[in-house]
Amino acid sequence: MNRSERIQAAEMVEELESVDDLADLEREVNGKPAESPLLAEPGPRSLVQSFEKTRQPLALIDGGQSFVYANPSFRSFLKRFAYPEASSFFKTFNSAFEAEQRRDLIAALGDPGRGFEWKGTISHKNIFRKEAQTMITKVHILPHWREREARGRPGAYIVYLDDVTEEYKGFLRDNLDSLLRASLKKDRDTGTHVQRVNLYSRRLAEELYRDPRWPQVDADFIEEIGFLAAMHDVGKIGTPDDILNKQGPLDEFEWKVMKEHTINGAFILSSYPQRMAKEIALSHHEWWNGSGYPYKLEGGQIPLAARIVTLADVYDALRMTRSYKTPYPHDVAMRKMGDERGVHFDPELFEIFLAIAGDFEGIYAKNAD
Repeated sequence: MNRSERIQAAEMVEELESVDDLADLEREVNGKPAESPLLAEPGPRSLVQSFEKTRQPLALIDGGQSFVYANPSFRSFLKRFAYPEASSFFKTFNSAFEAEQRRDLIAALGDPGRGFEWKGTISHKNIFRKEAQTMITKVHILPHWREREARGRPGAYIVYLDDVTEEYKGFLRDNLDSLLRASLKKDRDTGTHVQRVNLYSRRLAEELYRDPRWPQVDADFIEEIGFLAAMHDVGKIGTPDDILNKQGPLDEFEWKVMKEHTINGAFILSSYPQRMAKEIALSHHEWWNGSGYPYKLEGGQIPLAARIVTLADVYDALRMTRSYKTPYPHDVAMRKMGDERGVHFDPELFEIFLAIAGDFEGIYAKNAD
């Protein structure tokens, strides 16, 4: 919501606060008390008309958190995310609130010390549509005071939602980007490896999206892995430089230290809300047959995002020049990886990888160091 819309919403909230009786508002919306918990028909009063026109999702709930009024934008929002038009605010948004948030909200709306007001951030996801992406909104619930309630509790509350998805994602990406840049300064062999791994992983996820065997791959999954795959080696920020950039093979002790980058990366990313980032960092060196590291996970125990990044990372590592190896052409890399199907790599995932291997070759050629 831009600045002018925020000002407009604030003005409408002020106007709504001047309405003294909720029953009067119901009658003025459609000429009679509402038969539905969400009033849908515009009424003659300028207040209701202005609410009907705004793009800001606005609603009014009574002291028991039952809906009295919701404007078209609010009702459209509910439909978009397949929320039920229940009589209660909490029944409608039950899936969006965590238990702790719900307790805090209830406490705040009854607490004069907090102004009978609550602000928080919740996420919304239409689980019935794979193409739907998660939206992050700020929720602001303000008391609606009527004169006769001035010394008690408010009889109603104004609810409005503010879409902050892009700001939220931008903030997280900026923070993750800072970590990534710091880790890349240590690894001189990396080059544009991480960018290519992002592109490979996204392309593979897009193919899985079309395959019914992978119902968990939705629009959010594709977007996240297309950025978070690059974080797979962020734990190397804690690996000593002499080991990380050693010319030639590592000895047993050095290899043990190098493998710790998976656990280090998971620890660094554990405070971030995107679970996928931690899964990728921790498990992208696990093998399908259980012989990988750090925890020797086997088969489906390995998170799908990590299995995808494993394929992308190994393909690119074979193609690029490293301090300890010369690059392999595409056909040789594919042959070597094929020998590891069902051993290193998920065999069903490898089948999809084979079908789009030409796209991987194109990505490497277009984004070579």
